[in-house]
Formats: sequence, structure tokens, C-alpha cells
Amino acid sequence: MDETLVGLLDRNADHAAMFDGRFDDVQDGQSPEAVTVCCSDSRVLQDGMWDNSEPGRLFTCGNIGNRVIQRTNEGRVVSGDVLYPLVHAGTETAVVVGHTGCGAVTATYDALTEGVAEPPGIRHCIDLLAPQLEAGVEALSADLERAAGINRLVEYNVDVYDFQDVYGDRRGEVHVVNVDGDRDVARLRAAHPDVDDRIRRLWTY
Repeated sequence: MDETLVGLLDRNADHAAMFDGRFDDVQDGQSPEAVTVCCSDSRVLQDGMWDNSEPGRLFTCGNIGNRVIQRTNEGRVVSGDVLYPLVHAGTETAVVVGHTGCGAVTATYDALTEGVAEPPGIRHCIDLLAPQLEAGVEALSADLERAAGINRLVEYNVDVYDFQDVYGDRRGEVHVVNVDGDRDVARLRAAHPDVDDRIRRLWTY
């Protein structure tokens, strides 16, 4: 058997021992506090960033580029992965978390500016991100360095998980850049003084 799988099974045995009895309250149903949508990048520890080890607390979705849109016969709609807990589990809070240096955002930027050749599955993901990022690409300053431009696009529509010291010197912190569509830092800080030190943006547009 593959050594990686054996190692994962060993870690799962430890996990199962630690969680013995902790599923009793949720084994027949769930009502998570929030649905979180994060990039599936291996450096983004979705439960870990919230220090979550409680079964039933968070409904987690992961994909490249932290997408919340899917295509259907009815057009572009909110993804069922995100919508399910909001419709069926009583969840009222949705948190979308991008991260600095995102490869999917980079690939989408390249697709919008230069064109890229990717396998069909990845191209599909880029095509879902492109309409959301197109106006952001157009708003970027022409003299901005590539990496800085990518991180501004990451910020364009999400909360941001920083592991590159872009927002400060505490790697792994989440920074709030948007609450219910409001991107004004001063207004957000005034409305949410308990987390005002975590509200910041790289740019306004």
C-alpha cells in the first residue's frame, strides 16, 4: 500500500481516538454556525485557521479559487455546496476565504491577460472565476508588480488568509475585506470595533 495512504490512516486512527464520543450530539443531524468556502490549496488549513476541532460547528467547502458559483441550465447560480447548509441546516453565516498567492487567481489573471493552456477541468474552474475577476483585472494599475496585482485580485471579493506577510507579520491570520458587500474600511471598523484590527485592504476600487 502507498506509504502516504498508510501515514494518513495512522493519523486517522489518532483522530478517531481523540474524537471518541464527540459525535454523539451531531450524528443524526447538523446545524453548523457557518459555512466556510476556502481554496483547496494545501497550505490553507480550513478548520485549523478557525482553531476548529468540534464536529458540527462548521460546514466546510474547498475548491481551487474558493469559488461560490456554478453553471446550471438556469445560468450561473450559487453553488449547491455553499447553499446546502443555508437552505437545509439553519446556517446563517457564509464566509469566503481567499489566500495570498492563489494559483487559481493567478491562472485566471493569466487567462484574462495572456491566455493559458490548461486541461479542461482546470479551464472550467478558470472560466467560472474569470467573470468575477475581469473588472478587477481592468482596475489594476499598469505599473503594479505582478505578485502585488495577484494579491489585489485575491482580495477583490473575499476575506483573505495571509501566509506571505502581505497584510502584516502574523502568518495565517484572516483579514476581513468585505462584509455583506461593504468594502469601506473605516465604516467596517466603526461597525465592528471588536475586530477592527483585522479589517484592512490592499486597495479600494
